[in-house]
Amino acid sequence: MNITETIAKELTAGTDLPNFKAGDNITVYYTIKEGDKQRTQFFKGDVIQRKGSGATETFTIRKISHSVGVERIFPINSPLIEKIEVNKKGKVRRARIYYLRELTGKKARIKEAR
Repeated sequence: MNITETIAKELTAGTDLPNFKAGDNITVYYTIKEGDKQRTQFFKGDVIQRKGSGATETFTIRKISHSVGVERIFPINSPLIEKIEVNKKGKVRRARIYYLRELTGKKARIKEAR
């Protein structure tokens, strides 16, 4: 095993995140530093993709805010992420659901997995 794989394993061993995939509705609580102050903010939306593996894995969340689509990419192993809550499990047929970007209103809903 080379050095980069060893370091990646050490980084990923300390995280205890819930299992989620594309289509799930999650809330990510993360720390924001503004000068010498810091506060916790949350971002709630649908996961449209998970990308990468190991220490470089990321996930993208999309939400609609004031009728404008907002997407945010989070690294899985970021120390700024405090916790992740899974609100709803979604039922989708794809690993990357980019088609949601063109849909609005009721067409943009994701069915809930039973």
